[in-house]
Amino acid sequence: MTESQVATATRSGSHSNNDVLDVLIIGGGFSGLYALDRLRDLGFTVNVWDAAGGLGGIWWWNCYPGARTDSTGQIYQFSYKDLWKKYDFTELYPGHQGVREYFKYVDSQLDLTRDVVFDTFAEACTWDEETRQWTVRSADGKIQKARQVIVATGFGAKPLYPNLEGLDSFAGECYHTARWPQEGVDMSGRKVVVIGTGASGVQVVQEAGHVAEHVTVFQRTPNLALPMQQRKLTHDDNEHFRKGLPERFATRYRAFAGFDFDFIPQNATDLSKEERDAIYEKMWAEGGFEMWLGNFQDILVDEEANRTFYDFWRGKVLERVTDPKKAAIVAPETPPHPYGVKRPSLEQDYFDVINQDNVDVIDSNVTPIRRVLPHGVETDDGVIECDLLVLATGFDNNRGGIMAIDITGVDGLTIQDKWKSGVDTCLGLSTRGFPNMMFLYGPQSPSGFCNGPTSAEYQGEIVVEFLEYLREKGATRFENTEESEKHWRAHVDELFVNSMFTKARSWYWGANVPGKPAQMLNYSGGVPQYFARWEEIKSNGYDTYETD
Repeated sequence: MTESQVATATRSGSHSNNDVLDVLIIGGGFSGLYALDRLRDLGFTVNVWDAAGGLGGIWWWNCYPGARTDSTGQIYQFSYKDLWKKYDFTELYPGHQGVREYFKYVDSQLDLTRDVVFDTFAEACTWDEETRQWTVRSADGKIQKARQVIVATGFGAKPLYPNLEGLDSFAGECYHTARWPQEGVDMSGRKVVVIGTGASGVQVVQEAGHVAEHVTVFQRTPNLALPMQQRKLTHDDNEHFRKGLPERFATRYRAFAGFDFDFIPQNATDLSKEERDAIYEKMWAEGGFEMWLGNFQDILVDEEANRTFYDFWRGKVLERVTDPKKAAIVAPETPPHPYGVKRPSLEQDYFDVINQDNVDVIDSNVTPIRRVLPHGVETDDGVIECDLLVLATGFDNNRGGIMAIDITGVDGLTIQDKWKSGVDTCLGLSTRGFPNMMFLYGPQSPSGFCNGPTSAEYQGEIVVEFLEYLREKGATRFENTEESEKHWRAHVDELFVNSMFTKARSWYWGANVPGKPAQMLNYSGGVPQYFARWEEIKSNGYDTYETD
């Protein structure tokens, strides 16, 4: 092959479209790449189709100003094949470019891209019962047959755009944070409007506030953001972290949310205010999600305990947001919802930026955007001029990336019809009527409550083991039972209705998408309980599946 032919083969995958693959994986983030490498090692023929233009999964798309992880780099990486022994992170919490550099490193060690087809959006998947194969078609006309399909689109694959009158008439630049131009956008001297204060909204505001002429933030729900305590890392820092990583990786499997920490086995309500606050102060100084998922064991189940942290958090924010009108919006006296039942973000100087004179924050429940004009946005209080409109309005989470594909299973059943009144799955891994198809990091799995690489490895491993089991058994078709998904949905729903998660309108249960069926889409029983259930299924000979 010539050098150009090698380059083309690397970019388009090493198997031709005429081959029938053992497995086609849709999505090339952590989960898709882990499955690719493991299956390849076991001798499966496998390709990845990824709509992104390069490695990184969601971190290829998330290139907006300030985009970065909310997990430390040491935990936000693969633990297998000793990959962690050689890579140095330059920051405690890597930015999007840092994550991309990490993926490049992983590729240099595992040679993944030879089996990844980029710039390829899987538009349709159609099941053929006679051949027991899927035919997958891309938006640009590629066709690939595969005996099994793994959909690894993640929980944030489909951006959610606001339904605003006049949005198409805006004469300035308008971007969703999940579809930011790869070349970047200069916000210097601009008049910027940011709609939304989830993680991407917080991160954009932090950057814009320092360089823009003026920033207006439309907030629907206050973000109970926690301090990141970001810092640069040296090689010696990385060497120090590496000494403790094997045990930290082991903890990920035992901890509720797949991090390297777990809840304190103590109740907040059993301590005095002074004792509690001393622990909160220590957490605050260290930063990160330990304040969320490594807090007292009653913090997410008891409202009295929950309120103790909210009051502590609010006191810290009021030290920084001294403008009383702004403070009342971003840190109200009455909690907007129990702390932690919506995913908090990690901030560096968000509240300091909010307090700046060139930044306004508007409660969009009180003063919503009525319509978008060519030169700005109109509210009942007047027109706010802007030349850059940032839509930090989130995603159709969990199911959105899957339902963006026209998936047609047994007897012409579509995934859209199957899930129109709610998602039904067996452990978030599969759904009846769609044989030989599995989901990674999908709906009704721990996805929203689990550190991404942890899920990629542990959930990925059970899928790989299952496919290997089927191959050894000689089975060419598998489909979960109807009973298994009814039981799983009932279990997921029961956990939800008996929790405090019902007290916030969040993407965890689809409340952020108009018309989306209200149901819990993330398994809230914790990582250990989830994988314990799978071990039961495995020990019973995978009795939740019909195979032949």
